[in-house]
Amino acid sequence: MKKIVRRFSPAERGWMLYDWANSGFSLIVVTAVLPLWLNAVGHNIGLSTAQTTSWWSYANAFSTLLVAFLAPLLGSLADFRGWKKTSWLVTTLMGIVATFLLAFVPDQGFWLLLILFIIANIGFSVANIYYDAFLTDVTTPERMGQISSWGFAVGYIGGVLPFIIFYVLQNVISNKQSIMLAFILASLWWALFSLPMLLRVHQKYFISVPRDPFHQTLIRLKTTLKHLAEYPKIVGFLVAYFFYIDGVNTIITEASLFATAIGIQMTQLLTILLFVQIVAFPASIMFGHLAKSVGERLMIIIGIIIYIVIAIMSVFITHAWGFWVMAFLIGSAQGGIQALSRSYFGKIIPKAFAGEFFGFYNIFGKFSAVLGPLLFGSVAAITGQVQLGAASLLIFFVLGGWIFIKYA
Repeated sequence: MKKIVRRFSPAERGWMLYDWANSGFSLIVVTAVLPLWLNAVGHNIGLSTAQTTSWWSYANAFSTLLVAFLAPLLGSLADFRGWKKTSWLVTTLMGIVATFLLAFVPDQGFWLLLILFIIANIGFSVANIYYDAFLTDVTTPERMGQISSWGFAVGYIGGVLPFIIFYVLQNVISNKQSIMLAFILASLWWALFSLPMLLRVHQKYFISVPRDPFHQTLIRLKTTLKHLAEYPKIVGFLVAYFFYIDGVNTIITEASLFATAIGIQMTQLLTILLFVQIVAFPASIMFGHLAKSVGERLMIIIGIIIYIVIAIMSVFITHAWGFWVMAFLIGSAQGGIQALSRSYFGKIIPKAFAGEFFGFYNIFGKFSAVLGPLLFGSVAAITGQVQLGAASLLIFFVLGGWIFIKYA
């Protein structure tokens, strides 16, 4: 392991460790603990599971929609000399503090939980815009696929370690105490392991700060939108990404509720989520390694095909063993397709405008995160079957894959 670590520069290691840092938030807050705790708190104030699920989906949709609208502007501002690191730090602190405060919400505070989640999720999402944009600063185009994949890989381990602590201690302390511990762990872990990013990663590519940064940024964005036709490959990729990452993100956010609906108990669900992280670590590295041989493009297509299989098989899942199989497939492709999408995009954009273009990258990703949960929830509500809700995501993977092959 030491030999592997030596292959990376201090900036590359610092950058990768931020994925390690904030993945506890992604697993504990977004995927596992908060959705289930929110359901319990909702019941305390007389809300049904369907109602809490709806409000959870709305909170996700609102926060991601807000980030989507702001992403190009915020990303473009970060391209100015010295702004990227400051912007990343402010939004990271915003996410950390809101996550920490989740631990102290009373068990009747359903609406306060939602508000704090929205704030934390906005901080998490916007900080990731700058984090992604720093990829062009910390490594070379030839190494982007490998570095991006390792970032996701160490992120899975970084997310799973605080989750394991919560998982073990939940059996020896009260339920409320275990929930508090989970949120505190996620926030402190995020803060501690953000330090290497803060100290070692610096903005290498930038443009000079004009007299009126905000006005000039709006002019730049307008100009970029007018000239996007000059970048057909970038446009083709972004449209394809919009569709296939929609399905990926929706499966991540709705997995716990899918499992609950088919009768999987919380203890077993937490075990399955832990299993996904364990599978995803080597799978992400393998995706990056294979991309060096056969290309990122082919590996992204393979990832989309795996998700097509997941969407189809979800129709037939009625027992826990089927969800275990789905979990294995999700773990095998989730990190790889996200990592290689990020590095593929990093290679085809102008480096000095990385923040601006990653702003567009994130706007497509965030807008997709609105459509997926709405489709999933609507189909599940109309049919009364979460399996059909999950299967409806097939359209995103098929359409995204076709556009990627043809235009990206």
